[in-house]
Amino acid sequence: MSWKIKAEQPSRSVVSQRWAVFLCLSSFCLGMIFTNRMWTVPEPRGIARTTAYEAKKLKLVSEGCDSKSLDEKDVKRVSRNVFGEVFKTHNAIQTLDKTISNLEMELAAAKAAQESIQSGSPSSDNLKSSLSSGRRRYLMVVGINTAFSSRKRRDSVRATWVPQGEKRKKLEEEKGIIIRFVIGHSATSGGILDRAIEVEDKKHGDFLRLDHVEGYLELSAKTKTYFATAVATWDADFYVKVDDDVHVNIATLGETLVRHRSKRRVYIGCMKSGPVLSQKGVRYHEPEHWKFGEAGNKYFRHATGQLYAISKDLATYISIHQHVLHKYANEDVSLGSWFIGLDVEHIDDRRLCCGTPPDCEWKAQAGNVCVASFDWSCSGICKSAERIKEVHRRCGEGEKTLWSATF
Repeated sequence: MSWKIKAEQPSRSVVSQRWAVFLCLSSFCLGMIFTNRMWTVPEPRGIARTTAYEAKKLKLVSEGCDSKSLDEKDVKRVSRNVFGEVFKTHNAIQTLDKTISNLEMELAAAKAAQESIQSGSPSSDNLKSSLSSGRRRYLMVVGINTAFSSRKRRDSVRATWVPQGEKRKKLEEEKGIIIRFVIGHSATSGGILDRAIEVEDKKHGDFLRLDHVEGYLELSAKTKTYFATAVATWDADFYVKVDDDVHVNIATLGETLVRHRSKRRVYIGCMKSGPVLSQKGVRYHEPEHWKFGEAGNKYFRHATGQLYAISKDLATYISIHQHVLHKYANEDVSLGSWFIGLDVEHIDDRRLCCGTPPDCEWKAQAGNVCVASFDWSCSGICKSAERIKEVHRRCGEGEKTLWSATF
């Protein structure tokens, strides 16, 4: 029995080794299968494969190129495109703004003309004729500011630098220059003062009547009404205001304005900046002096009131906003204030404020003919009704100059 037991031991050992090898191989195979299933990561759904742009970047990287340079090139290209589009858009907006501005100006002028006709203002006959016959473009409209008591001044102006009768019509038709005396009506409309102006107008036909009550303290309001009425009545490049005690060389004025014809918003005159007078009782006292700062301050730059000119756009601007434009005591200050904050070019031309002889005479002899002449001490020609003929004789440009001038 003992031998049998000993003989069976090797057999059991052999069997156990074979099974061990088999079990090991089986375990290994099962382990491989199990491991592959556990670590296989499925491809995510919804995520695109490598794009052409990424492939291009990978190719550049593999060739030793820096992908950052590609990004910079793309950014620069995109930036150029964006800036180009922005520039085009900006230009388009500017063009549109100008077009809208022009349309607004034309609409305002037409509206002012229509309102004047409907209200039956004194100038409605002129408006009706201009609207029915089509608006002609003139070079300038010259409004001579006058008063009821200034008949002698008006006659002296008619006898010197303002053509009369057929010559005045020729001036309008051939040279495109309109000249009118500008006046409103009295506090008692239809009274003796108004009737006197009507008789004078029938004789000469050279008045522009305004819907305005005359008065020295109402000059700023009169200036607004003048420009609004003039721009509604005549289509011109420039609108001029001059006092009736100032001598003017019309041809020289026209030649001066033509130089600035291409400018949209221009304000031409003898620019000044005088002191703001706060003391009551003095001439040119400014009741609203406190608006200009401390005592002793000066006004902003503005043209002296004897003569100045503005372009059509500015005259139309006044017409559109006349109801909200503030009026100061002095009309030249008021006009200058209306342009503060606007894109307006101020032209300071000292030929618009020459002195009376010998000043204007010396300048004419030197070839620098004056546009306007007056005495600063009188804010016009002193005793103009008597002296303007002498000023015209010594400082006038001559009638031939006017009719030979081309604008």
